[in-house]
Amino acid sequence: MAQLDLTEVKIEKLITHRIGNKNKDENITFSHELSTLKNEQTLGFVLKYFLQQFKPIDFHQFKHTVDLEMNEVYTIVRKMFFNTDIFIPESHNIAKLLYEYSDHPKIKAGELNVVYFSNVYFDNDSVDAIGFFKSESNVPFLKMHENTNNYNIEHEFGFELKGIDKACLVFNADREEGYKVLVIDNTNKSGEAQYWVDGFLQLTPCNDEYNNTKDIMKIAKDFVTKKLPVEFDVGKTEKIDLLNRTMDYFKNNESYIKEEFEQNVFQDSNVINSFKVFEDSFREENNLELSDNFQISNQAVKKQARGFKSVLKLDKNFHVYIHGDKQLIERGKESDGRKFYKIYYENEE
Repeated sequence: MAQLDLTEVKIEKLITHRIGNKNKDENITFSHELSTLKNEQTLGFVLKYFLQQFKPIDFHQFKHTVDLEMNEVYTIVRKMFFNTDIFIPESHNIAKLLYEYSDHPKIKAGELNVVYFSNVYFDNDSVDAIGFFKSESNVPFLKMHENTNNYNIEHEFGFELKGIDKACLVFNADREEGYKVLVIDNTNKSGEAQYWVDGFLQLTPCNDEYNNTKDIMKIAKDFVTKKLPVEFDVGKTEKIDLLNRTMDYFKNNESYIKEEFEQNVFQDSNVINSFKVFEDSFREENNLELSDNFQISNQAVKKQARGFKSVLKLDKNFHVYIHGDKQLIERGKESDGRKFYKIYYENEE
């Protein structure tokens, strides 16, 4: 996992623009001078608001279907890194570009902060970084002013420090491959929110151990839960057993080796061949470049583990958690049509 240290980070330049919804004929309001911070305490809160959610795990990079040079955000960022004197006019170009993608009726207007950072320690090297932060969730908060005999209570609107809506942090590293990028989209709950990552930024996951682990685990889970029951006569216990074996492989090995994984998890040659076809199709449809051998990311395993459910649900009466040998559970049917499971065990705890 990459090392990221933001404890000594400095804001060199910060400018704020308001981005409306183009579909609703809302406008852009440009700033022509840098934003000001009231004092050092305000600076501390601003840094926390911008940076606290970034974790050096799921890295992305800029992409373009034809040529990386045609990715407009990438070219603007590259200019900014090369010459900070053009920061303000290029921030206007960023705002214009985001506005063009803000054309879905559900996209909220908000403040866009464009920030130039220094003293960012990335993999033990001091690098500059450029951030784009869009704040959309304007919430009320109360202010209580003490007077001589009572309190005067009023309200204002602002942004909660606990989480920014949309953010992107571009590190001045691996420029030729599209830079190293961390991205946040806390309002990405439906299709219209895809405009931040896929439309405006045009990012793709980096081909690293985290994304390789995440992708192959998803492929295996989708195969077991969606494709396998269509081609083979497998019950729920068999599917759970395969999911458990998949999880055990990634938890107990440091490296992923394609052939070893297929033999350990699927074992049967017909199932393995079916998985190969499914994986090839998945790669092609999602434009994935997966390595056949790579170091396993523990962070990705922990995150994907949430989707590997080993629970056998029987109507609304029973939930059976299956973690071990599938030979210790048998499925049957009574003469009157009632279904049952028989479970063998040695000790009751």
